[in-house]
Amino acid sequence: MPASPSTARAINDRLALRLLQQDGPLTATQLKTSTGLSRPTVADLVERLQEAGLIEVVGEAGAERRGPNARLYGIVADRAHLAALDVRTGSVSVIVADLLGRTLAEASVPIGSDTGTAPAVERAVALLERTAREAGDAPLHSVGIGAPGLIDPATGELRVTIGLPAWHRELVTSLQRRLPARVLVENETNLAAVAEHRVGAARDRPTFALFWLGHAIGAALMLDGTLRRGASGGAGEIGFMPVPGAVGALSADTCEGGFHSLVGSEAICALAASHGMEPPRTRPDADGGEPPCAVSGAEQGYAAAEYVREALAGAAGGEAFLGALAHRVALGAASVVSVLDPGCLVLAGEVGHAGGTGLAALVEERLALMSPLRTEVRAGELGGTAILRGALFTAREAAQDALFAPAAP
Repeated sequence: MPASPSTARAINDRLALRLLQQDGPLTATQLKTSTGLSRPTVADLVERLQEAGLIEVVGEAGAERRGPNARLYGIVADRAHLAALDVRTGSVSVIVADLLGRTLAEASVPIGSDTGTAPAVERAVALLERTAREAGDAPLHSVGIGAPGLIDPATGELRVTIGLPAWHRELVTSLQRRLPARVLVENETNLAAVAEHRVGAARDRPTFALFWLGHAIGAALMLDGTLRRGASGGAGEIGFMPVPGAVGALSADTCEGGFHSLVGSEAICALAASHGMEPPRTRPDADGGEPPCAVSGAEQGYAAAEYVREALAGAAGGEAFLGALAHRVALGAASVVSVLDPGCLVLAGEVGHAGGTGLAALVEERLALMSPLRTEVRAGELGGTAILRGALFTAREAAQDALFAPAAP
């Protein structure tokens, strides 16, 4: 049975809006070519979407062309704003953007381990509210949050996870209660994979695995273009994965005896020291600049990344250290590859970013000796921005679906 005229109009409007969101701005002629619709039909939908306040003329195509055919149409990006938060164990970063994902304001704030739950939550909420005001007057429609830990796939809530500060869960609850915006929370490694898939190292790969190598470790699985979270939201918890050489007894409560004991930041620092590498300093702004053995948490993740950078720069003992580290990463990769056969592995996180193409090539070489399944290993391209960009993509999709999809008749 053919669609009614009103249904056909709604379908055509959705199609045109989706193209303008993804590829715009576009002329009416470009919309006609991309949609396959007739010129009169495109003219009607353009007029209809303009009257609804969904699209507007944003310029003209060509250096010298004028007139209706040269008009470029784009979505009305300032109908609402979006926000993205990267919630770490010791800090919160936020970006506020328009509906096209263009950054309008950004900020970050440290939250020390000695900060109480209520003050930590208030500091993070105040940061978002202040940054949203700096971005302009448009209402905040959707907020994407990237956080460590498990996300319940049934409720979308951040679950209690051992080792994470209590203010993480309280922050999500507080934002949902205080903001008129829709609040979406997702595991940080999953968001990094979303960003690398959209605009980073895996943009040509519908299927791949991502290893987050930093203070903590994790994985994300993108299969046929879809993020896979698992039955309980725990897909990618590779820190618990048994691998040869893991240190300690296997435990369901800690990562002892699992992959984390080989490639977590503490293990990487110890591995570098065992190869005689001189300890790097901690962050330039860290109190006292202690060597990594004297720090923990996020600072230790930074130290592990610095060891990798110095090894690649030719530091004494660095070549042997990198070979040993690549072997350890390949052990975990071989287990994942043997089950999923993703064809591509992206190394992200502080250590993955520091290792770049050099570490990726070493891991690929050693992985080829452990598994007959051909797997290309790539360095992540987005560095420390991956989580925020993934959170922004999540918020943007939620807002576009709500604001730019004409209701079905």
